[in-house]
Amino acid sequence: MLKRVFMAPDPGRTRLRFAARAVLGIALAVALCGLAGHSLTGAVTGGLAALLALFTVTDATVRGQAVTTALLPAVGLPVLTAAAELHDHPVARDLTFLAVVGAGVYARRWGPRGHSLGVFAFMTFFVAQFLHATTDQLPQLYIAVLLSVLAAAAVRFGLWCYERRLPPPAVPAPPGGTGLARVTTRQAIQATAGAGFALVVGQLVSGQRWYWAVGATWWIFVNTTSRGETLVRGFRRLLGTVIGIALGLLVAMPVHGDPTVTAALAALCVFGIFYTAAVSYTWMMLWVTLLAGLLYGLLGVLGPDLLALRLAETGVGALGAALAVILVLPVTTHSVTDAWIRRALGCVHACAVETARRLAGAADADPAPRVAELEQLLARVRLSVAPLVHPLNPMLGRKRRARHVLALLDDCAREIRGLVAVAADPEASHDARLSTACRRVEAAVEALTEGRDIAVHADGLSHAEPALAHLHGLERALSELARPLRTPSGSPLVGA
Repeated sequence: MLKRVFMAPDPGRTRLRFAARAVLGIALAVALCGLAGHSLTGAVTGGLAALLALFTVTDATVRGQAVTTALLPAVGLPVLTAAAELHDHPVARDLTFLAVVGAGVYARRWGPRGHSLGVFAFMTFFVAQFLHATTDQLPQLYIAVLLSVLAAAAVRFGLWCYERRLPPPAVPAPPGGTGLARVTTRQAIQATAGAGFALVVGQLVSGQRWYWAVGATWWIFVNTTSRGETLVRGFRRLLGTVIGIALGLLVAMPVHGDPTVTAALAALCVFGIFYTAAVSYTWMMLWVTLLAGLLYGLLGVLGPDLLALRLAETGVGALGAALAVILVLPVTTHSVTDAWIRRALGCVHACAVETARRLAGAADADPAPRVAELEQLLARVRLSVAPLVHPLNPMLGRKRRARHVLALLDDCAREIRGLVAVAADPEASHDARLSTACRRVEAAVEALTEGRDIAVHADGLSHAEPALAHLHGLERALSELARPLRTPSGSPLVGA
């Protein structure tokens, strides 16, 4: 796990810049809150608002990111008002919190913007519980949120907008459907049910810190689709929390809330959250837990009992999420994985079509964007298959078959990349055999998705013909995919 985090590729140092910019933006937000004369509550609220503005906004374009960032206060401030107004009305507060959970997850159907606004709404209500916000504090908290979002936006879109020099990422839309067939609808119901369980049991564990259980349930549902993904994420959250609590005992408690040392350690935690988020949810949760311990130290309530309670509430939240995805409208790993694999194969087909057009001399043919889309789709396939290849999965048959599918899909991607690189050579368009082989690949994908047999042709292949070698390798990988993908219902893979 250490190697995965610290040795993971970071093309263009994107993760490094992402983390460094977050530290800068959040530090500016907290500094502005301090200059405005805000209390510790206001400064913490502002810092968390800036963190969310920098972390959760993931629109494909810079303009889209700016619009979403501008909309955050419009969603967050009404929720903050409701949380403060209902502070002394537990039943109404709890029902409103659950409504925010359901609406926040349901909003994901509208893509990255809906996701960002849903997260910001939930976390605003959560922070109000964390700080025990009351109505007399609202003016200060409003200003803190507005100042901090503005500071985050100034750093992100003005001082250090490195995204302007990067091509917009291809973000595949989630699987569709209508009504209860739509994943986001099912997840909204699941998350609300899981959060309801966490809220009730969390209050039995602690009448003061129950919201940690609801928060754990919420974040376990973020960026997951299937039952298996959610269970794995719950395990990783619990593991990261355990390690973070151990670090809290060693690091946060000896600090005793010292402002200078706490600020330096908090900056390190922020960097760790942003730097590790893309490669390890466990490590991200480690830094989140340590940051929470430092904030509790500033508030003067940190102790071993509180850290133990944090672990217990996280366990309750993880259990709530697990029960919800198992018992309430479950979305199986197989159904989600199958949908993403079909979309990946469709992208392979589109790559072959564009490449054939390019080789035939079409001036507007460009398969390169399709390759980028394929990489994104394969990343989603790997995420959905992760529960099957997890080290703790005891079902070896599922694990072997899932790994075989991933290896063959990686082979397809490698051959496609090589083929597109060859097709970029103007001289390649003079070889009619390439166009013919591309059409065979198209036919192979269609046969695979329709359940027909795939015939592989060598075409007098030789090592001196790299383009034909890539095409033949692609045909072979598609042919070998037929067996694991056509495994009948009731098999280990399909039943996952």
